[in-house]
This record gives sequence, structure tokens and C-alpha cells, in this order.
Amino acid sequence: MINELSDRLIDNISLAVKGKRRELRLICAALLAGGHVLLEDVPGTGKTLLAKSLAKSVDADFRRIQFTPDLLPSDITGINFFNMKQQEFQLRRGPVFSNIILADEINRATPRTQSALLECMEERQTTIDGETHPMERPFFVIATQNPVEIQGTYPLPEAQLDRFMIRLALGYPDRGEEISVIGGAAAQELSAVCSAQDIISAQQEVNTCKAGEAVCSYIADIAAATRKHGNVKLGLSTRGAVALRRMACALAMLSGRGYAMPQDVLEAAPYVIKHRLICRGWSGASGSTEKAADEVLRQVLDSVAVPTEG
Repeated sequence: MINELSDRLIDNISLAVKGKRRELRLICAALLAGGHVLLEDVPGTGKTLLAKSLAKSVDADFRRIQFTPDLLPSDITGINFFNMKQQEFQLRRGPVFSNIILADEINRATPRTQSALLECMEERQTTIDGETHPMERPFFVIATQNPVEIQGTYPLPEAQLDRFMIRLALGYPDRGEEISVIGGAAAQELSAVCSAQDIISAQQEVNTCKAGEAVCSYIADIAAATRKHGNVKLGLSTRGAVALRRMACALAMLSGRGYAMPQDVLEAAPYVIKHRLICRGWSGASGSTEKAADEVLRQVLDSVAVPTEG
């Protein structure tokens, strides 16, 4: 059962990452929905630790890519090199040919290098010298970025943000958990609690989750409301609407249901929608983009009628 698999993953990761069960539930849902995750938070909140703990919890190939300004696209995808001994070109695969990819500080690389992930994340393939190579399954990218440090970074373009199923922040632990960490609680050496095939089977099971006409219409109405909002230049894309449905289905399966409900859509909406919105100048108490997106989403969800049974 998917909920049993997710519980094992969350319990295991929680041995290293303290007090973040809600965030871990969302990340597990995105993984099982076949999506990718963007962790955006200030330094020192455990973003990299969470990604590495997730990778250790799954018996699958894991690669970490440290994004820097001098990183090249071929450093990610790989190259064809000429083998002098055999007198032929051979493919040297890059780190993207793995099951779980940690793209650490993704916004430190140039847009040209960031674009190397676009085809991989959306189509599960990459093209090297005109030849297409499929990705391993499962294929899951978990990227991190620091939202407060601007110097030496390159903001992710909208096309790449749209390829992340969810974006979330970890935040600081509560007082009790932080005291435990400050007191020197030993980091747990984690063991795998599931295999790559378990993840593939769970993803196939999520695909069987039913989202009725009422739920799909609700998602379409939300998407349309974001596009019509007066303070939004670019609303939720069709890809984003599909991601919202898939995320809602995964959350339903994690709750032990084989069908999605409006409450699943509402739970997923903030993490699926906000990073896809481009807001106009905001005249509220704060001009920040994040708070503008928060306010727009609140107004949209308040304006769209939630379907009820019968």
C-alpha cells in the first residue's frame, strides 16, 4: 500500500531531519506522483540533509550536482569522447543518469546550464550530439536554492519553475527539536527502507487514482481564475493544472483513498500554484512577490466554489 510505503519513508527520514513530517509528506507525494521538488529556504535549515536522507532511504542510484557559475551543460548530461585506443567515440554519461538527483544551489549556475535539466525533467530523456538517451526510472530531481542571496545567482526562468511539481520551504524547527540539534544529537546513519522498483510500482498505482469530473472541473476553474486575476500577468499553466491533479491524487493515496477530493486539491494548491504565478505590481502592505502570490492565491481559492457531494 502506498500509505505504508510513505510512512516508512517519512519515519526513516525523520531520524535525521527533525520535526518536518508535513514537509516530508508533501515531498513523498511529489515523488510518487512522478514530479520534482524545489526546496527554497535560507541557509542552514536542512535542505541538503533532507535530500540526502531521502536518497539513502531508497535503494537507488543517487548523484549530487553542485551548481556553480562555471558548470557546463555537458557536466550534467555527459559527452561523447574519442577513445584513442578503440578509435571510436564513446558516451561518458553525466550525473543526470541516476534515479535521484540533488541539484544543490541550482540558481548559481548560468541559464544555459540550468536548461540542461529542462528536457530531462519533463520528457525523462536527454539529447547528446543529436542522439536521445532515456533517463533511468524512477527519475526524481530535488533542487535547492537560497532566496535571500542574490549576488552571483541566476533566477530560474518560468519554463524551469513550471517543471517543478511543488516548491516548499522547510523553515526552522520548533524549540524542542532545535534544542536537540544544538545539543549535539548524533546524525543517524540511515538504511534503505524501499527499493527503486517499490517507487516505480507506487507511481503506477498513483496513476490509477480517480479524479472525478467535479474535481477536474474544480482544478480547471482555479486555473482560469488565476489567469483572469487583475494582479496576475501569468497564471497557472495547463501543465500546472495537471500537476495539481496528480499531486492531489498522490495525497489521496497517502491518506488511504483511491480517489481525489477537493480537500486534496486545497492541500496541494499552495505548493503547486504559487511558484507558477507572475504577479503585477502589488499595492498591499508588502510589495514582495511571495506575499503577492499568497494574497492572489487566497483570493482565487475564496472565489472558486468548492464542489460538494451531491
